[in-house]
Amino acid sequence: MSTHGSYSMRSKASFENEAKATGKESGGGGGGSGGGGKSGKTMSPNSKENLFIVFLVTLWYSSNIGVILLNKYLLSNYGFKFPIFLTMCHMSACAVLSYISIVFFKVVPQQMIKSRSQFIKIATLSLVFCASVVGGNISLKYLAVSFNQAVGATTPFFTAVFAYLATLKREAWVTYGALIPVVAGVVIASGGEPGFHLFGFIMCLSATAARAFKSVLQSILLSSEGEKLNSMNLLLYMSPIAVLVLLPAALIMEPNVVDVTLTLAKDHKSMWLLLFLNSVIAYAANLTNFLVTKHTSALTLQVLGNAKGAVAVVISILLFRNPVTVLGMGGYTITVMGVAAYGETKRRFR
Repeated sequence: MSTHGSYSMRSKASFENEAKATGKESGGGGGGSGGGGKSGKTMSPNSKENLFIVFLVTLWYSSNIGVILLNKYLLSNYGFKFPIFLTMCHMSACAVLSYISIVFFKVVPQQMIKSRSQFIKIATLSLVFCASVVGGNISLKYLAVSFNQAVGATTPFFTAVFAYLATLKREAWVTYGALIPVVAGVVIASGGEPGFHLFGFIMCLSATAARAFKSVLQSILLSSEGEKLNSMNLLLYMSPIAVLVLLPAALIMEPNVVDVTLTLAKDHKSMWLLLFLNSVIAYAANLTNFLVTKHTSALTLQVLGNAKGAVAVVISILLFRNPVTVLGMGGYTITVMGVAAYGETKRRFR
């Protein structure tokens, strides 16, 4: 998923740090948005600010759900069976549009890479990120979006496991207890999934684990004050590295990608437009994720993310008409409830 999705760039732990940082940049949330610039006083959001947040959340939902559905359409229904090349297109768009957004439109101040060590850390994160996105796209060839989202919702489970293995820091037992329904729900959903595909399931699970591993790795590798990057600058530097890795991988592992793409483009005049839109929406998912985090709180983002997954499931069922069972939907519901409970226990017992 995009908060549980393919293009989420950050760990949940980074939500609060980045929200605090952006809160300081904008003078506590009131002065930076035309709220009169009164220092030292917090102002309640006015209707204009609320409308802007609603607009941002709508764009965030649309872009995240849109990229998942377009990926599914291209990879399963359109005959474009090249998930590595598709991911490369996404990362190319992210590289170009990140540069434009940061350098020309000043969405955030540009943060420079300060050392070779920092560059190596960013490259490592980029490789893990590539693995998670490619795995997620491969899984969409074989699994329904609804089941893909159910598996992706287990990200907190893998994050907790990797965080413990990396730092040996334990959470409260009640926090770990909340992860039981997260896993149990997916097990139930798997048993009730009519279109269950073992390889697709393994790739989806691997992508989810890689996404969680990246978030933990990011919090460790870029933890010092001198190396911290916000999500937009991190995307700016990770994307070109990802393209350099994915291009030869696509040419080697998908050798007929160029011929098939050109053939499809001749038969379907909208082919290039679809690829272009798909890539731009993939970037928009990251940009709006950052902006929603900046203008809301970490807790709000988590709640919205859980709801977004449910919306994606409903829309995918309506569009693709994939069969679902009561058992499968029940399992997914249990998983989402477990994720919500996990987030709440993390907040209370940290």
